Amino acid sequence: MEFTAQILDVLTDSVYGARIKIEDGVFKEIEPIKVEKDTKLDIEGLLVPGFIDAHIHIESSMLTPAQFARMAVMHGTTSVVCDPHEIANVCGIEGIDFMMENASKVPFNFYFAAPSCVPATPFETSGAILDSNDVEFLLKKDEIVALAEMMNFPGVINGDEEVLRKLELARKYNKPIDGHAPLISGKELDKYVEQYVFTDHECSSFTEAVVKKWKGVKIMVRDGSSAKNMEAIFDLSERKKFFENQNGFGLVPSEIMQRRIHSPIFDFIVSDDKHPDDLIKGHLNSSIKKAVDMGVDIIEAIKLVTLNPASHYNLKTGAIVRGAKADFVVVDNLVDFNIQKTYVGGQCVFDGENILFDAPQVSELNSINATKKTSKDFEINYDGDECEVNVIECYNGELITSKASANLKVEDGVVKADLDNDILKISVVERYGKNNIANAFIKGFGLKKGAIASSVAHDSHNIIVVGCDEELMARAVNKIIDNKGGFVIVDDESCESLSLPIAGLMSNEDAFEVSEKLTVLHKSAKKLGCELDSPFMTMAFMALLVIPSLKISDMGLFDGDSFEFIDVIKN
Repeated sequence: MEFTAQILDVLTDSVYGARIKIEDGVFKEIEPIKVEKDTKLDIEGLLVPGFIDAHIHIESSMLTPAQFARMAVMHGTTSVVCDPHEIANVCGIEGIDFMMENASKVPFNFYFAAPSCVPATPFETSGAILDSNDVEFLLKKDEIVALAEMMNFPGVINGDEEVLRKLELARKYNKPIDGHAPLISGKELDKYVEQYVFTDHECSSFTEAVVKKWKGVKIMVRDGSSAKNMEAIFDLSERKKFFENQNGFGLVPSEIMQRRIHSPIFDFIVSDDKHPDDLIKGHLNSSIKKAVDMGVDIIEAIKLVTLNPASHYNLKTGAIVRGAKADFVVVDNLVDFNIQKTYVGGQCVFDGENILFDAPQVSELNSINATKKTSKDFEINYDGDECEVNVIECYNGELITSKASANLKVEDGVVKADLDNDILKISVVERYGKNNIANAFIKGFGLKKGAIASSVAHDSHNIIVVGCDEELMARAVNKIIDNKGGFVIVDDESCESLSLPIAGLMSNEDAFEVSEKLTVLHKSAKKLGCELDSPFMTMAFMALLVIPSLKISDMGLFDGDSFEFIDVIKN
C-alpha cells in the first residue's frame, strides 16, 4: 500500500506532505514531499495517529471486546490498554482468556493489563482469586503490557506480602504498574510511589493531580461515563494560577509562560468506563475536543491519546513514523476534527459510513449461582419503635460517597425505608453459591416506588439492589437470577430488564441494541422518581469498597476511610 497525504507528526509537532508506504501492517517508508495549492494527494484531509485509550474496562460497555471495537473505530480509536479485572473477579483466568480470544477475532489492537486485585479487598466474596502465581502466569504473556491498577493501596502502604510480591513480579518482567489511589497524599503517597506505581486515574481535582505529579506519578485524566474528571483537572483558571506561581521570579519569560498555559502538565486522557449509549456518541475524539475547549493545545491533546500512552506501555504505535504499526485516522482538519476514515495495521476498518468488519457471536458464560430470595431476606430487624441508622449518601456522576445518618421507623420489628426523605434500602446478594446477603440504607436515588437491581457491581459483581420495599427488591433480584445477569427495574405493575448472560456483565448484542434497551430502563427509572443520569452505574459503584467513603459488600456496610465494617444500626 502506497499513497500521498498530509500527516501530523506528533514527534516534531509539525504537519507536512508525505509519500507513505505500508508493508505487513507497518509504516515502511515516510518520505516528505512538497505540497502546493494545486497538488493532488491520494488521501484528502489530515492523517493523525490512531487513538489509544490507556485505561479502560471493556466490560463496562456491556459489550464483548469485538463489539466494543466496532464502535470504537468509528471514533478513531485503534488501540486500548484494557484491564479485565471485572470478568476476572467473576471467572478468573477463564474470563481473561475469553476476553483475549474474542479480542483476537477483529482488526483492532487490544493490549491487556494483568489484574492485580482479584478480589479487590478481602471484605467481599468474589468468583475467583488471582494470587501472585496467577499474576506471574499472566505477566509472561505477550498480550499483557502492564500490571493493572493496584487498588489495594492500604496493602501497598502497610507492606502486605502478597501485594508486594505482585509488584515485584511486574518489575521482574519489566511491565509498568498502574495505580489507583484516590485522595491519598503525604507519607502514604510516598510509600505507594516507592513501589514504582507510576500512574493514577483517580484524581478528582487539579491540586490532587499536581501533588501526585510532583511525586513522579503519570496522571490519567479520566473522561468516562461513570466519572468525568477532565473539567476539574484541565480547569483553565487553575492552570493559569499554577503557572503564574511558577514564574521563577522573572527567570522565565512571560511569553513562555503563556504558551505553557495551553500545554497540559498531565499525561493521558482515558475512559476507565464507557457505557454503550456514550460509546455510540463518541470516544477519545470527543475527549480531545473537550480538552481543546478547555484551552489545551490541539496537538498536545492528541499526544495524550497517541504518543504518550504508546511510549509508556512500550507499544509499537502512537505515531506516524517508520517502523510503527500503521494505525491512523483521517480527519478533515484540526479545527472541526471529524473522523473520515480509520485504519488499523494499514487496513481500513471504518470508511466514514460503514464499519468494515463483523463481531463473532459467543456462547453464554453463566456465573449466577444464587438461590431465589423472599422479602424476609431483605429485612433489617430492630426491637423498638425507632432507630438511628448509618446511610450511604451517593451523588449524581460521582464514585465517592459520604456518610450520613437517619432516624427510621420500625414496623413489626422491621426497620423501614423513609421515601419522603429519600432513605431507601440497598442490599448486596452474593451470587457465587454462598448466598450471603447484606442490607443497609442509601440516600440519593430518589425512588418513590419500585426497585432496581443489577449483576454489575464493582468489583466482585455480586447482585446489588436498591428499592422502596423488601417485596419488590426480592422480585428484582429473582429476575436477575432468571436472566443469568443483567439489569432489572420492577414496580407493582411492570418489570423491564436487559439480559447480560456473558458473566453477568456483557451482552452478545451490538452497542445500538444494548443502548436502546438501556434507554428504556433509564426512562422507567425516571418514572419511578429516580433523577440520577445513570442509576445502574451509580448503583454498581456502591459496592466498590476501595473508593471512599461508605460502601456495601455482601459481607456488610463498609467504611472506606477506616477500611473496616460498621453497623447499620447505630448504638
